[in-house]
Amino acid sequence: MDIEIFPNRYLSADTTEKLLKDLDEIEGIIKMVLHGQRLPPAEMGHPDRKVISIKGQKIDLQVKTGRILMEIKEESIIDEIRNVCENHLQFGFNINNGTYIRKQKTVSDNLKYGKILDDLSDEIVGLTDQNAQLSERVKILKKK
Repeated sequence: MDIEIFPNRYLSADTTEKLLKDLDEIEGIIKMVLHGQRLPPAEMGHPDRKVISIKGQKIDLQVKTGRILMEIKEESIIDEIRNVCENHLQFGFNINNGTYIRKQKTVSDNLKYGKILDDLSDEIVGLTDQNAQLSERVKILKKK
C-alpha cells in the first residue's frame, strides 16, 4: 500500500531531517521517497542544499521536499504517521492513499540501465529519476 504525505508548503532541510528521523522509528514503512523541486548544486550555496543525517548516514539533500511518498505494510500505521506529521508540520498537510511508487521494472528502466537491469535490486524500483545517474539519486538505508 502506498501513501503520500503532502505538506501545505515545501519543507526546509531541518524539518525534512527531523521528520524522516521520527518516521524511521515507525515499524511497517517499507520505502520512502522524497519528491520535490531540485535544488541547485552545492557550490551555488542554496540554504536548503545540506547534508542531513539519517540512521547515522550522511545524505546530500538534493530536493526541496514537497511530498513524501511511502510504501507501507498495512493501513493501521497511518495514524502513527499522522501523529509524527502533526508534530513537525504544524502548517498543515494531507495524507493520501494511492499508487505512487512503481512496483515493477519497466521498459524505460530497460532502456536506462540496459544489461545491468536484472542485477539491480527490486528495492530501488520506482525510486529514481529515469534521466539521472543512479549513484547520484538513490540512497538506500537498511532497517536495523
